[in-house]
Amino acid sequence: MNNKKRIPAYYWRRASQLVCLALFFFLFIRTDYSGRDKIEYAVNILFRIDPLLALSASVAAGFFIVLMLPAVVTLLLTLILGRFFCGWFCPMGTLLDGCHTMASPQGQGRERRYRSLKFYLLGFLLVGAWFGLPLAGYVDPFSILVRSLALAVDPALNALATTFFTFTYQQAPAWVNGLTEPLYTFLKATILPFNQKYYDLTVLSLVILLVVFLLERLERRFFCRNVCPLGALLAVTARFSLLRGRAGAKCGNCRNCRDVCRMGAIDEERNISPLDCNLCLDCIHHCPGNKISFQFSGIHKNRPTFALSRRSFVGSLALGAALPFFLKSRTLARQADPLLIRPPGALPEEEFIGRCVRCGECMKVCIGNGLQPAFLQGGLEGMFSPILKARTGYCEYNCTLCGQVCPSGAIRKLALKEKKKEKIGNACFDRNRCLPYAKGIPCMVCEEHCPTPDKAIKFREVVVENSRGEKVSVKQPYLVDELCVGCGICETKCPLPGVSAVIVTSAGESRNPAQALPDTGNTGYP
Repeated sequence: MNNKKRIPAYYWRRASQLVCLALFFFLFIRTDYSGRDKIEYAVNILFRIDPLLALSASVAAGFFIVLMLPAVVTLLLTLILGRFFCGWFCPMGTLLDGCHTMASPQGQGRERRYRSLKFYLLGFLLVGAWFGLPLAGYVDPFSILVRSLALAVDPALNALATTFFTFTYQQAPAWVNGLTEPLYTFLKATILPFNQKYYDLTVLSLVILLVVFLLERLERRFFCRNVCPLGALLAVTARFSLLRGRAGAKCGNCRNCRDVCRMGAIDEERNISPLDCNLCLDCIHHCPGNKISFQFSGIHKNRPTFALSRRSFVGSLALGAALPFFLKSRTLARQADPLLIRPPGALPEEEFIGRCVRCGECMKVCIGNGLQPAFLQGGLEGMFSPILKARTGYCEYNCTLCGQVCPSGAIRKLALKEKKKEKIGNACFDRNRCLPYAKGIPCMVCEEHCPTPDKAIKFREVVVENSRGEKVSVKQPYLVDELCVGCGICETKCPLPGVSAVIVTSAGESRNPAQALPDTGNTGYP
């Protein structure tokens, strides 16, 4: 007689969640500079298997983006297995399950009042992307999670670790340092980022993530059930899935299955909705009579309905179609913000905005900490997309990492030789602040840091009167437009406090012929 106990099916689901979460954090940590201009792993694979981002970016671009082809595999598996992705693979879902004990719902959470919201949101996002308002990256679970970790959590943890280990190094006795120093070395080599980063919109990014978790107080997996547009797309696909759960004909009235269902997929009659079921398999484990099973079957004649209000759904589509046209009346539609500087390799603005999934990976991997999340510099549709803020940091001349990690091709992957010729902006001098012009004080910092082989910043020697009324000979800097690539290191390193005397704008950027600088007819040497 075989007395071996079978491992409960939901244990496999838990193991899958933990493995996928570990893989997610591994790829997140590896999205960083490692001492060479190459990313060894496909750190962006999570976004490339996301059907919502693939569909939204492709709709905005007007053609299918080949880089997002792995997302098709996710949809095909959903047609077979149902909405398994949410229960077995999604890192956001795993973290929400993990925080369930800390933020358990106040009520039973079985009302379906908001269940249709995600479908209205999905329709709005896809129609909006078609008409020029791509917003999927704002609410996609992967984008929210990675962006919040990259812009808020990761820098904060690094600052905390640095503060702690600095304190122990300076204040603790030698025997403590004998323990903490090897630990800090290990953490720097494995988990902590290459250097401390500073970002805009840090608090906003963190608040969005916290709201997703705090919604667990209203209903278990509230975000997944009611808001997540990726979940809505998978639910639409799962409506035709072959694997279905069903309760036995003689199911009792214990209600265990409904009490443990994290997605509220089981109704009063013990019907399991494939639109909501994420195959967590807890219902099987907690069913005292073993009446629940999941089986493959052919094409189902009686498919579940979405329970949508036709008027509300049409309204969401109409809003997605109409809103982009209101944005075309903004001043930004006529004249872009001159400080809107995109990363090297960025596509033309409209196509770039359509493809960018707001994941924040390019900002995390930026060596010079120059890439920052935009607020409204590129309009409502450009929030959280990357821009160069040169006073904060610069674009490293010998770096192509941002193009390597971009999952949608919004930033093209450039060879180093090609990247060095890519012009993302142009520097100019504020003569009212620049020391050699305004004060007659010698300063050569900007020229010393200029990375181009033939310096884009050069000097002309003139005699000026300084602040004490003395005539002095100083070298005043000027820019050779044809040599400047707009990397911004001159603005970053300018020694003046506050606003730099060197300002980089998007003038002359390679991706936009309309921004071409006037032809000087010479090499720029006066």
